[in-house]
Amino acid sequence: MEYSRLGRTGLRVSRFCLGTMNFGVDTPEAEAFAIMDRALELGINFFDTADVYGWKQGEGVTEQILGRWFAQGGGRREKVVLATKVYGPMGDWPNQGRLSALHIRRACEGSLARLRTDHIDLYQMHHIDRDTPWDEIWQAMDLLVQQGKVIYVGSSNFAGWHIARANEVAARRNILGLVAEQSRYNLLERTVELEVAPACAGYGMGLIPWSPLASGALAGSGRRDDASGRRGGRWGQELINKHGEKLRRFEAFCAELGHEPADVALRWLMQNPVVTAPIIGPRTLRQLDGAMHALDVKLDQAANARLDDLFPGPGKPAPEAYAW
Repeated sequence: MEYSRLGRTGLRVSRFCLGTMNFGVDTPEAEAFAIMDRALELGINFFDTADVYGWKQGEGVTEQILGRWFAQGGGRREKVVLATKVYGPMGDWPNQGRLSALHIRRACEGSLARLRTDHIDLYQMHHIDRDTPWDEIWQAMDLLVQQGKVIYVGSSNFAGWHIARANEVAARRNILGLVAEQSRYNLLERTVELEVAPACAGYGMGLIPWSPLASGALAGSGRRDDASGRRGGRWGQELINKHGEKLRRFEAFCAELGHEPADVALRWLMQNPVVTAPIIGPRTLRQLDGAMHALDVKLDQAANARLDDLFPGPGKPAPEAYAW
């Protein structure tokens, strides 16, 4: 396994992040346990979840599965850099969602109980909350850090200016600020290259791509059913319908390289200096083992140029991408 520092921190994490969104939905608990055990065997030490995963409001189904796995002992919790998220609705009552100081503190306590741990290594805001001032958010987050319940704070689905605003307010408060951003990023969706990726680079944050295979559309025709879960299937099919010819040319190019499309798509992300670790969300052990082949892919300048021709990005960061 390859490892990288998480942004500007001294924390070392695996170049793959194990996504757990399928656990308790498409993946039964016993198989989820086997996948997590296998991930540790492979050297994956970075696990990502969220309080809303499992999609039963307020229950934190996936976090509970991780908690029962940690409770088996054997150094499981100690070996894992654990990331979870706060924002989504955990009930229908006021203040049971979003990023008020009240909800952040209550949500953290709920996640800690479900995960059966005394701290969260990376606590991520699942979405921007435009209604809550940053001083309030950072007051709540900093208290959790001081209490030892959270070590690092990250964001997810933020725009570039959200990242800048959050970090500038944090700097004014003399605290560490955001250390990572989790964004949708893949060969078909490169919008983050305009401002999010440059913001991450500028502030020393790790970029953690979610949906690196575009809901299975980039997995290749032979692996698409394996690569997309129940929620990803519809999104993936829409992308396949929209980009069918482009995807066929991509698969042909990958055949020339001698690699599976999924492995090429993952490696393309991993070679970006700002990317810490793409999130792989296996539903089965076979999918987890298959993802490891991406570590063997080498993409030279000519291969990257071909990929840019097939899947053009903005070309440059903003404003040069559209101005001068």
